[in-house]
Amino acid sequence: MIIDSIQMAIGDTPMLRFTHHQFEEIPKGSAIYAKLEYLNPGGSIKDRLGAYLIKEGIEQRKITENTVIIEPTAGNTGIGVAIAAQAAKLSTMFVVPEKFSLEKQELMRALGAEIVHTPTEEGIKGAIAEAKRLHAERSNSYLPLQFDNPANPEAYYHTLGPELIKDLGSSITSFVAGIGSGGTFSGVARYLLKHVPLIRLIGVEPEGSILNGGASHSHEIEGIGVEFIPTFLEGLPVHDFATISDAEGFAMTRRLAKEHGTLVGSSSGAAMAAALREVATLPAGSQVVTVFPDAGDRYLSKQIYSRTDY
Repeated sequence: MIIDSIQMAIGDTPMLRFTHHQFEEIPKGSAIYAKLEYLNPGGSIKDRLGAYLIKEGIEQRKITENTVIIEPTAGNTGIGVAIAAQAAKLSTMFVVPEKFSLEKQELMRALGAEIVHTPTEEGIKGAIAEAKRLHAERSNSYLPLQFDNPANPEAYYHTLGPELIKDLGSSITSFVAGIGSGGTFSGVARYLLKHVPLIRLIGVEPEGSILNGGASHSHEIEGIGVEFIPTFLEGLPVHDFATISDAEGFAMTRRLAKEHGTLVGSSSGAAMAAALREVATLPAGSQVVTVFPDAGDRYLSKQIYSRTDY
């Protein structure tokens, strides 16, 4: 395949099938299918969102050729938006909690973005508040704000959801995926429900997230977990939330790399751990779909493949 821009490489990622031969925890006859979103050109699923946000902003005339795009982000959305903004020759400014992945911050800078830091202890709420302040100060700026923008789930409803149905049809038993902003989970889930009305929806969170009613606290797994309930989950028939500890998530991340050659981040490890829990409860012949959202190379400074404390 020959392409004329890197943006054309976004989407149509492969799915990797795991069976009892790869993971003895999977019942014979069942399978887990992992959508390899880390193979997008920016290294994550958020390339889809970035492309959709910029396209939608231009079409709705919220973005002109002189607009500065401002967004609070842990990194992957920023990378995705920056790649999309390059094609439109737009400037970008991302508000990032200070001690989030240094690699992702460097990648955003490499793509031409300006980085504004907020205190780590304020979390993503602090980044959102600062992004809103910067947006109010700049007359020609656009704040997509992925956490509230309906274009977030729409991006996945129109791209990732159809790809899953194209590959697996209506045979999907369960959809298991991490929840951060909630856009990926809700967008894909709503599309799948149209084609597989009885599908089981399992959200994945780290310990320290609040979806299962636990207290909010810090966690090492990045990219998923919430300090507030995402609005995108409203009305969605979620069957269960799987809460994964840092120890379990990182152990699975290392196992995926060492045994299966998948160099993914810790949110992928958490998703796989949750998918294994889910498939073990289902009848033989079940097909569980999960998502590997991003690559592990953006977390090397945190020693995700080598640290021994979990």
